[in-house]
Amino acid sequence: MASRLEINFIRLLSRCETIASEKRGETEWRLEKYVAALEEMLVALRKSHSKPTPEVLTEYTRKIDFLKGLLEAEKLTSATEKALANQFLAPGRTPTIASQRMAATKTVHMQTKARCTGEMRDELLGTEHQTQTYGTEGLHLDEHQSAAELEAVLQHHHNLQEKLAEDMLSLARNLKNNTLAAQNIIKLDNQTLSQSMRQADQNFEKLKTESERLEQHTKKSVNWLLWLMLIMVSFSFISMILFIRFFPRLR
Repeated sequence: MASRLEINFIRLLSRCETIASEKRGETEWRLEKYVAALEEMLVALRKSHSKPTPEVLTEYTRKIDFLKGLLEAEKLTSATEKALANQFLAPGRTPTIASQRMAATKTVHMQTKARCTGEMRDELLGTEHQTQTYGTEGLHLDEHQSAAELEAVLQHHHNLQEKLAEDMLSLARNLKNNTLAAQNIIKLDNQTLSQSMRQADQNFEKLKTESERLEQHTKKSVNWLLWLMLIMVSFSFISMILFIRFFPRLR
């Protein structure tokens, strides 16, 4: 069950997502303050005894980072820079509240992308007042130039996306190769360890066998020594009696 702190965090996060999806003016200050409060509450959640699972905390962090990146992108002056910054934003993966069908940050991301594309188009085509000052020929020429510039910008973004995809693919390929190499090394180590354990077991069995043989040999040696001592004592006793009989004490 979610703690009181987590419930308040979810409510504030949902409110931030709602504000981010709306068209905001330059004087709008709530979202930035709310995001700062979300960061403080997330730190408190990490330290709480009833904190959520690591996966949930990671998703919360992802959504806060998205909102922070969105605010930073909106502070840029150029529409092209805003569009490029928006490309690198990573929205959340799961809905914040149960009533949402999809993550609200994904919706905000799509809305922002469309808004940035519109602003970039307006920036390239120029304002309505400027287009009215041109003649018919100048208007057609400006439209062709603007369309060419727009196509160039879109092609540039497309190239960036392809390069990023290639880099990610190369990174995934390298990661796969490194993982396979690590698996092979671990497999070889396990085989070496198994062989060492089998060798150790064999040595232990041999040592046990030799110990038993040594123990039996020691027992046999002790038995022979005991019999030898008995024979020597018996011989000494008999020799003494014979000596006394054959050499009686002189009177």
